[in-house]
Amino acid sequence: MRPELSDYNHLSAGKVREIYEVDDHTLLMVVSDRISAYDHILDPEIPDKGRVLTAMSVFFFNAIDFPNHLAGPADDPRIPEEVLGRALIVKKLKMLPFECVARGYLTGSGLKEYQADGTVCGIQLPEGLVESSKLPEPIFTPATKAELGDHDENVSFEAVVAKLGEDRADELREATLRIYSEAAALAESRGIILADTKFEFGLDENGTLVLADEVLTPDSSRYWPADSYEEGKVQPSFDKQYVRNWLTSPKSGWDVNGTTPPPVLPGSVVEATRERYIEAYERLSGKKFATWVGDCV
Repeated sequence: MRPELSDYNHLSAGKVREIYEVDDHTLLMVVSDRISAYDHILDPEIPDKGRVLTAMSVFFFNAIDFPNHLAGPADDPRIPEEVLGRALIVKKLKMLPFECVARGYLTGSGLKEYQADGTVCGIQLPEGLVESSKLPEPIFTPATKAELGDHDENVSFEAVVAKLGEDRADELREATLRIYSEAAALAESRGIILADTKFEFGLDENGTLVLADEVLTPDSSRYWPADSYEEGKVQPSFDKQYVRNWLTSPKSGWDVNGTTPPPVLPGSVVEATRERYIEAYERLSGKKFATWVGDCV
C-alpha cells in the first residue's frame, strides 16, 4: 500500500515544485501543473505539465552520462498514489547556489546584454550577431538562484569562483557545457535545436558533483524546430516561450513591467502550451506520452 502525501514532512514549495522529506537520505520531489512567467505563477494550470516535466527529466537523466539525483524508479512504492507520474524519489544533496546556464544560441536575456555591451555574462562575443544567432561555441553563463517572486540575476564566471573556489567553478563550467553538448547532439538527431538550458547541481555526502532538480525540460530549456530555424528572428518553440509571447502581446492587455498581476490564460493558450510540451517529450524521447502516464498510474 502506498503512503499518503501527508505522511511526509513538507519542506518547501517553489514556483512549480514541492519538496517532501522521505527519510534521512531521500526526498520526494513533486512537480505541479503550475506554470510561471516573468516571476509570476499564472492561472490556470497546464494539464499534464507535471507529468511531462517528470517524464522528460527521467528520460534525460537516463540518457546523459553524468551522476544524477534519482534514488528510485518513476513507480517507486514510496511515491503516493495522488502524485504518481509527476513525482520522483531523489537523493538529499547540498545544493550549489547557482543556476548553471549553457547557451548555444543568442536570445533572451543574453541577447539584451549583447546588444548593450557586446558580452554575455562578461564573455566577449563577435560583432554582428543577431536574434537567434548560433554562437561560435557554447558558453557557460551562470545566474544566481532567486527566491520566489524575485529575478534570477546573470553573473560572471568570476562570481562563481569567488563563491565556490576555482576548482569547483571549473568543474561546474565543464560539466554544464559537456551535458549541454551531449543533449544538443541528441536533440539535433531528432530535428530539434537546444538553444539554451539551465542545470542545477548539488554535492553528495562524498563531495561528488551531482545533476539535480529537473533537467532539459521545456521549463528549463529553449527548444526550437530545426526545420524552420532562421537567424535574425524569434523562433517558434516547444517551451513556455509561447506563454511569454502571449503575455507580452497586445491581446493580453498586460504590461509586463507594471504592478498588476498577469491575466488569466485563455483556454486556447493553455491547450496549445500543453500540446507543445507533449510534442517536445515525444519527439526527443521517441516515446508516446500516453505510455508514460499508463506506466505510472
